[in-house]
Amino acid sequence: MKIVVVRDTFTENSTIGKMLIDGAFFCYTLEDTIRDVKVHGETAIPYGTYKVIVNMSNRFKRLMPLLIDVKGFEGVRIHNGNTKEHTHGCILVGATKSKDFIGDSKVTFNKLMTKLNGVKDITLEIIR
Repeated sequence: MKIVVVRDTFTENSTIGKMLIDGAFFCYTLEDTIRDVKVHGETAIPYGTYKVIVNMSNRFKRLMPLLIDVKGFEGVRIHNGNTKEHTHGCILVGATKSKDFIGDSKVTFNKLMTKLNGVKDITLEIIR
């Protein structure tokens, strides 16, 4: 499965994009601001392609997608949330968007988990 995040809206508070799964639009994404110098928990991850596994999150106490080998970052997950305060350097998913906000995030995350169920080979590419 190939997931692509196309970043297209940049503000001083967030980065919003579209998530495509195997070429089809799936949802909107919200990440932290892109920065030249990383600020822990407040910086979007670098553009690139990452392997994704689904495993147990100690923090969230549930199965969640985890991006592997993100240079300079640890524990980058895809999860639900609405604003930059919820990202902690991760990628949020939602069905609606407005400035610095995505909505219907819990429902969207659960739909994503259903799609990922049983899939062994997942990559995520972040582009602009």
